Amino acid sequence: MFLKTRDRPLRPGDLFPLGSNWIEDDDGVNFSIFSENAEKVELVLYAPNQKYPKEVIEVRNRTADIWHVFVPGVRPGQLYGYRVHGPYKPEMGLRFNPHKLLLDPYAKAISGHPRWDDSLFGYKIGDQGQDMSFDERDSGEFMPKSVVINPFFEWSDENFVRRRIQIKDMVIYEAHVKGITKLRSDIPENLRGTYSGLSSRQMIDYFKDLGITTLELMPVHHFIDQRFLVERGLANYWGYDPINYFSPECRYSSMGCEGGQVLEFKRMVNELHNAGIEVLVDVVYNHTAEGNHLGPTLSFKGIDNLAYYMLQPDNKRYYLDFTGTGNTLNLSHPRVLQMVLDSLRYWVLEMHVDGFRFDLAAALARELYNVNMLNTFFIAIQQDPVLSQVKLIAEPWDVGPGGYQVGNFPHLWAEWNGKYRDAVRRFWRGEAIPYSEIANRLLGSPDIYLGNNKTPFASINYITSHDGFTLEDLVSYDQKHNEANGFNNQDGTNDNFSWNCGVEGQTNDPNVIACRERQKRNFVITLMISQGVPMLLGGDELSRTQRGNNNAFCQDNEISWYDWNLDERRIRFQDFVTKMVKFYLAHPIFRRGRYFQGKKLHGLPLKDVIFLTTEGKEVDEKAWSSPTQTVIFVLEGSVMDEVNRVGERIADDTFLIVLNANPNPVRMKPPAGKWELVVASLLRDPKPEELSLDGKELEIEGRTALIYRRTEL
Repeated sequence: MFLKTRDRPLRPGDLFPLGSNWIEDDDGVNFSIFSENAEKVELVLYAPNQKYPKEVIEVRNRTADIWHVFVPGVRPGQLYGYRVHGPYKPEMGLRFNPHKLLLDPYAKAISGHPRWDDSLFGYKIGDQGQDMSFDERDSGEFMPKSVVINPFFEWSDENFVRRRIQIKDMVIYEAHVKGITKLRSDIPENLRGTYSGLSSRQMIDYFKDLGITTLELMPVHHFIDQRFLVERGLANYWGYDPINYFSPECRYSSMGCEGGQVLEFKRMVNELHNAGIEVLVDVVYNHTAEGNHLGPTLSFKGIDNLAYYMLQPDNKRYYLDFTGTGNTLNLSHPRVLQMVLDSLRYWVLEMHVDGFRFDLAAALARELYNVNMLNTFFIAIQQDPVLSQVKLIAEPWDVGPGGYQVGNFPHLWAEWNGKYRDAVRRFWRGEAIPYSEIANRLLGSPDIYLGNNKTPFASINYITSHDGFTLEDLVSYDQKHNEANGFNNQDGTNDNFSWNCGVEGQTNDPNVIACRERQKRNFVITLMISQGVPMLLGGDELSRTQRGNNNAFCQDNEISWYDWNLDERRIRFQDFVTKMVKFYLAHPIFRRGRYFQGKKLHGLPLKDVIFLTTEGKEVDEKAWSSPTQTVIFVLEGSVMDEVNRVGERIADDTFLIVLNANPNPVRMKPPAGKWELVVASLLRDPKPEELSLDGKELEIEGRTALIYRRTEL
């Protein structure tokens, strides 16, 4: 192996910033890496497409727990990795193995993905001692490399970043970077499935027409395809297995994996911002792709396993796993916490994203076995001048004991409201659930959030997300059908609260199809009249199906990709969703910053909200706690208890909302006044008696949602 001799001497370099940082004026790169338990650190430089390194540099400068060196003559595009020496004592939590090339945790770009080989593991695969054995094979040939980048980018989105969309005006669209454009025929083929495809003129026009304000992108941190998936011919489509928290995933880049992914991601955000669209990213700081004690050694495990991961106190050979993936990142360690905070700030300041959705966020509050919402991570976020100003959304659970934390996250955090999802699904599939349960979900879940002095916007309301059935499948399948995943249909949740309208899967029965189309409209209407922030699953408006697969994490194919070839049925539903999004945004009564009080306000004789029986009487205490399949309520737009930015009181129309999940028709006596029908889940033209109400009793069809606007008191 030939190693280059240095033409210019090395310099000690600086501790910070961590990672590789090109200093143009000094014509070189500062390298800095944390490891408190290492005995020796080597920086390995590679030429493009070369199997062996061109130079190995011992990093001799150590300040406290940080190793650093400045290497003259190195420029953007340089490929590199680390070899870290120290004891290999798994029972003590130490897994150093200098034969393994390691990714820089602060790398801003990574040159590709591992080519699976036994040498990527720190121990001998097949040895009786398992991970207690030691493997001396060099993994460098099979490892991707870290990449030095040029950070310069000329942004033009300053006005958008300065204004930012208020949470009360958000409509979130959860999207997969690749899946959304992979089958979009009007986008150039080389851009389909890429950051550039997502920010193409075709997609921006689509988002604007649909009315959504905020893209929530599934993971874009660099991730890997687990070995067992690759061996089965599958892939990690969702991306919830990160190996780095700074580099954009390069499989979504049309510009390659040696720095182009950074430039392309920035261009995407810039274009979306200039079109008035926010970008949130789904981040996975709860675990890494290195798995448990039998997982590979790719980065953190070989740099300082004892620091980066939560280990079992009585036997540090094994990992604490609150994520179901084999390990849990150790945010109790100050350098690991620093890495996460540095990563978050990097994505805000350098990549211009507008906020984050935190996967399995309860794991971030773990202190050994307990969840503590007052722990250092949340305190650090709250006092940070950058991170405290962006949107923070929690998936408020993990798989450990006490991990279900809906309603318990700190102020200014929003949460995916799983209780909303389940209640609305159960209601519309025809279950009789307590009136108070469905009513509270419609009003922004005050039973969960009001006692914690939060606003309705703490609740991210959703019917479907990437994790589970699509909306089309929710009304088409009673059971999951995950056989394509290769786990004998044992993966994915069994509790879908779905209903197939009488036939499992695809059908040509016009009655079943009509039932499903009405149910989808019922769900969308319910979502858009509920207090809180609505979130749509990308592709639901296209009636996207995953063929009953409710855990398509490994399906990087037509099962998951969005199908843009729409027939008349799907076009009609897409139009309906678009109208509902715009209806929601046009009416502040559905986007209140304060909870309804059920009181008369501002000296007016009307309550701000009133729930009614089918007889037109106010729901009493007994009915409030009794099961129901029908909810009728009035939102009084004239008595809204809030003001706009200039202090003027906000008013809106008054709406009568009827949600009848009963499979049978019900007779309803409307409240006083005159009402006109503005939205219906009906698939036919409304009857004359349905178009306007004037005190006369009306029969409401089964499984129907109606919205009336008051025209006269």
